[in-house]
Amino acid sequence: MAFGKVYVFGPTFRAEKSKTRRHLTEFWMVEPEVAFNDLDDNMDLAEAFLEHIVQSVLKNRSSELRTLERNTTLLENVRRPLPRISYDEAVEILRKKGVDFQWGNDLGGTDETLVSEQFDRPVMVHRYPSEIKAFYMKRDPANPKVALAVDVLAPEGYGEIIGGSQREDDLDALLARLKEHKLPQEAFEWYLDLRRFGSVPHAGFGLGVERTVSWICGLEHLREAIPFPRMIYRLSP
Repeated sequence: MAFGKVYVFGPTFRAEKSKTRRHLTEFWMVEPEVAFNDLDDNMDLAEAFLEHIVQSVLKNRSSELRTLERNTTLLENVRRPLPRISYDEAVEILRKKGVDFQWGNDLGGTDETLVSEQFDRPVMVHRYPSEIKAFYMKRDPANPKVALAVDVLAPEGYGEIIGGSQREDDLDALLARLKEHKLPQEAFEWYLDLRRFGSVPHAGFGLGVERTVSWICGLEHLREAIPFPRMIYRLSP
């Protein structure tokens, strides 16, 4: 809180049996967090960050993209403002495409691809059902059934590259969420103390480095974007 704007860059570990071209057991993330930001501020920061990354690569690394035979047409479209749609609107897109998608389900890889096909640049999907999002994501005061969360979906079938939210800054609301999710309170006392002894509204997100590199470079598999890919059955070297 003393700094107001902070970020961390480091490895992240995925303890699930995901075996797709979009998943690694260990990947890297950039995670900014900003005091007094709400969901809209968070989306503003995410789209500015993405625009800067992509346009910098196009400007400074165009020769490498040519070597990779990357079609940069869609990359050149990555400029603010990025399209923003609600989860409800994403559900409507899927249903119009003939998908029997039930409200309340999370978007799978195929769903993300179908939604992103509607746009010529990354699309921001916000206000997901609170039941499928983490306990620390703040609920929308206007509609408690949804969380003030956002995912950024890359085009061309690369899926989610950013996930974030406005955080729940109310202690009592956090305690209620822990009970709803059947999580042990003692394991989160350190986190609760951050609210118990004074907090402010804040928001942040995580950008998956390998997914972003995969999309920008037009790679077939996430493992091509990291020197030593950690998969379910590969932990070394």
